[in-house]
Amino acid sequence: MWGSTYPAIRYAIQTLPGFLMAATRFMLAGAVLCAWAWWRGARLTGRTPWRTAFAMGFFLLLVGHGTVVIAIHWVPSGIAALLLCTTPIWVALLEWALPGGKRPSGRVSTGILLGFLGIVMLIGGDDLAYGTVDILGAGVLLASSISWAFGTIYSRRVQVSASPIMTSGMQMLSGGALLLCAGILNGDISRFHLDTVSLRSV
Repeated sequence: MWGSTYPAIRYAIQTLPGFLMAATRFMLAGAVLCAWAWWRGARLTGRTPWRTAFAMGFFLLLVGHGTVVIAIHWVPSGIAALLLCTTPIWVALLEWALPGGKRPSGRVSTGILLGFLGIVMLIGGDDLAYGTVDILGAGVLLASSISWAFGTIYSRRVQVSASPIMTSGMQMLSGGALLLCAGILNGDISRFHLDTVSLRSV
């Protein structure tokens, strides 16, 4: 199910501008989650939670996801899933490198390796043949993976809300707003024409 994100993005960007599509996706989902959390009694006070949510949205959604939307134009979705499943490796390495960090245990290292090999098996050897991967696109995806890893570590060390639902919703709203700004700067608004949008992309 996790890997289905990448073929879905490929279909969506066939007739939808990438940043605008991602912004709409996350802002809608974030609004639903925040409304649900509010209905269940979650509340926020002050500006600090929103500043933290915007920082999380920057690393996880603007850089971590926005770069995927760009790179998926050139990199097959299966290869994208493979490159992005290196995120746990980067999380382990970054946590080890940070002050007070500890070396990954044998169990953690084994789990990461088995997960990576599992994705390779699912994709198949033919798609991994030499010359089928755009180097620039692969580099962008690795940068996305590192940004996602950094955002993951950051989110563990800060608190937005006592409600995980509210935290996720605020992160999505913040990241969606940043993606919308990126889309405006990229000219996505002027390239969006409702009459050319396909049902497959929607």
